[in-house]
Amino acid sequence: MSEKKNDDIAKLTYEQARDELVKVLGDLETGSVSLEESMTLWERGEALAKHCKALLAGAKTKIDEALKDK
Repeated sequence: MSEKKNDDIAKLTYEQARDELVKVLGDLETGSVSLEESMTLWERGEALAKHCKALLAGAKTKIDEALKDK
């Protein structure tokens, strides 16, 4: 899967990305998809996890900055 197919992930909120990641993991765990579909889901899950991590890091930075000013 190319990066362009995951461009929509950048527009997701943390909660939306997390919820989709949970669904992706559930689909992978059932083993009911083909190998090709599994690879596509895996790549999407990796992109979703990366997005969630970036959003959390941004939130942590904002909190750290706010606390530093007090």
